[in-house]
Amino acid sequence: MPGPRYLDHPGPIALAHRGWSSAGLENSMAAFAAAVELGYGYVETDVHATRDGVAVAFHDTTLDRVTDGSGAVASLDWSTVRRARIGGVEPVPRLEDLLGAWPGLRVNIDVKAASAIGPTVDVIERTGAHDRVCIASFSDARRRAVVRRLSRPVATSAGNGTVAAFLVGARSGAVSRRVLRTVDCLQVPERSGRVRVVTRATVEAAHAAGVQVHVWTVNDADAMHRLLDLGVDGLVSDRSDVLRDVLTERGEWHGA
Repeated sequence: MPGPRYLDHPGPIALAHRGWSSAGLENSMAAFAAAVELGYGYVETDVHATRDGVAVAFHDTTLDRVTDGSGAVASLDWSTVRRARIGGVEPVPRLEDLLGAWPGLRVNIDVKAASAIGPTVDVIERTGAHDRVCIASFSDARRRAVVRRLSRPVATSAGNGTVAAFLVGARSGAVSRRVLRTVDCLQVPERSGRVRVVTRATVEAAHAAGVQVHVWTVNDADAMHRLLDLGVDGLVSDRSDVLRDVLTERGEWHGA
C-alpha cells in the first residue's frame, strides 16, 4: 500500500480542518499551531499556487472572503499574496511553511487547481515529506498528476469519479478492488445531496477493499459518535476541541 506510514495510527484519525481557530483564521499558521497545541498529529489544508509558482495553504480561489486582500491567487505574485492578512491579522502561509514548522505533523493536502500541481510536488520533494502527506483532490486527474511526478509513493484519497464508481459497486454488492487500487482513503461527506455516502455497508465495502473511510466536515458530537459507531477510520472537523473530547470519552484519543 502506498504511503502506509501516513495512516499508521492506533485509532480513529482526527484531522483538524484547515487547522483550529474559533476566530475563523482558517489555514493560518496560528490555526495550525492551535491544532498542534491541542495534541493533533493530523491537519488538513487546501493548496493553490500563486502566479509565480508558490504553493500556498489556502482554500479559496480568491483572497476576498477570508483576507483583507482581493483577487485570484493564481493571478497574483507571492509578493502580493504574502501581504494579505487572514481575518486582518494572519499572513497566508506557504505550504512549505506548514510542512517545515512541525516535522512530525501529518498533513492532508487537497490540491485545488491544476496550477498547484507542480508547486505542490516541488514542496514535497524539497521537504522530503512523502511519508507524512496524503494527496487529495476532487479531481482524480489532479491527484494522479501529483503522484506521478513524485519520486516516492505517498498516501492518496479518492477523487469524485473514483468515489462515484465505488458507490455504484457498493450498492450492487460488487465493489471491485480495481476501483480503489490506487488510493488509500475515501475522504467523503456523510451525505451528498440525497445520497447517503457513509453507511455501515459502504464502510465495510471500503474496508474489504483495504481502504480507509474519513468523513468531512463533522462538527457535531452526536454525529461524531454515530459515524465512529459505523466504523469510520477518521473524522475531519472544524471543531477540533469537540472531536478531541469525543475521542477522549470513547478512549480513542491518541493525539500526536
